[in-house]
Amino acid sequence: MDLSEKFFDRALRSIPGGVNSPVRAFAAVGGKPPFIARARGSRLFDVDGREYIDYVGSWGAAILGHAHPEVTAAVEEAVRRGLSFGAPTAAEVLMAEKICAAIDSLEMIRMVNSGTEATMSAVRLARGFSGRKLIVKFDGCYHGHSDTLLSGAGSGVVTLGIPGSPGVPPEIAEQTIVLNYNDARQVHEAFAKNGGEIAAVIVEPVAGNMNLVPANREFLKALRECCDRHRSVLIFDEVMSGFRAAPGGAQSLYGITPDLTALGKVIGGGLPVGAFGGAAEIMRQLAPAGPVYQAGTLSGNPVAMAAGLKTLELLPRMFDSISEKTQRLVDGLNERARACGIPFFCRGCGAMFGLFFTGDKNPCNFAQVKQCNSGHFRRFFHAMLEQGIYLAPSQYEAGFVSAAHGDGDIAHTLDAAANAFKKLRHRTREQNTN
Repeated sequence: MDLSEKFFDRALRSIPGGVNSPVRAFAAVGGKPPFIARARGSRLFDVDGREYIDYVGSWGAAILGHAHPEVTAAVEEAVRRGLSFGAPTAAEVLMAEKICAAIDSLEMIRMVNSGTEATMSAVRLARGFSGRKLIVKFDGCYHGHSDTLLSGAGSGVVTLGIPGSPGVPPEIAEQTIVLNYNDARQVHEAFAKNGGEIAAVIVEPVAGNMNLVPANREFLKALRECCDRHRSVLIFDEVMSGFRAAPGGAQSLYGITPDLTALGKVIGGGLPVGAFGGAAEIMRQLAPAGPVYQAGTLSGNPVAMAAGLKTLELLPRMFDSISEKTQRLVDGLNERARACGIPFFCRGCGAMFGLFFTGDKNPCNFAQVKQCNSGHFRRFFHAMLEQGIYLAPSQYEAGFVSAAHGDGDIAHTLDAAANAFKKLRHRTREQNTN
């Protein structure tokens, strides 16, 4: 038994399921997860000394790669000044100014500690601002694990086969209307029926929790029009797509302005962070400026601010290169699958990509994604892991490329994929023969 297995067996005795976030447990793909000892650049190294090219990237946060020297230097300098003060710092102001300058819809912003906290707080603010209760979300969009937003969630919830979640009272779940992603007709129907009661619509403009599924512009335009007509708040959850889909967020690709935006991952440079912001008229409803209460002991933590500020300072001159590498990876994967006759589709968006084992070349909602061949994904995942390629252990998670991924990493990944596709073809032929 190797060290990773030993640590996992120990973890099962003291941590529920052996992990501190469900999808890490390999429940969907089988086996036991490697325990990571360290990371640098595009690589992970586990406790047994195995090396992996990493396409999880701390679930999207590590856009510059792991342990970037300038980011770690900024963190080390901040640590020497103190870990946390519970008082305002200049770094919080600099971070707020930098994010607001990068994303046009943000007039004001508040820092929090996670993406879940960001979306949860944005929903509370929208309810407080509108004086209404109902929230509209979309099947397959995961907005964190707060009670209101767990209905119809993708990502780890569906990976583990959990229908919503026990512990969420029915009366809370009833305040959330779940519609099909990319279905403008359903949006118009929901507003025609409930428009005067809808506080907010929350959506991932580029969904990364049902694999990678971008919204179509007509769908987002319908959301904006309905929210305007009925005075509801439009919330874009860009915890994943912010600074990943595009430097100005996915909203800059569509030219559609939300009222509120939730952010996380990239803006913390790898440390725990989240943020939500938007129109000043709405944001000024937050305490202490207004009556909607939200607080956090570690919000705006100076070490996280240092990591995030340095990341956002370095990223603009690197983004085009990361996006180009992502597209090269996407094109190469599609070519190799096609050469082996495997029903497969890979798409990219900025520095994100998604893998779909399906003959459908444009899955655009969660129902279509769920039709993908989970057995093919599971076998592909393990074939890649054996060759030192670390992908998300779920067919419902997007993948991420970083500035640290080099040409050699892409080439090795594509070679590994060619081998994995050949194994799938061989297995499929054997099954057909039998």
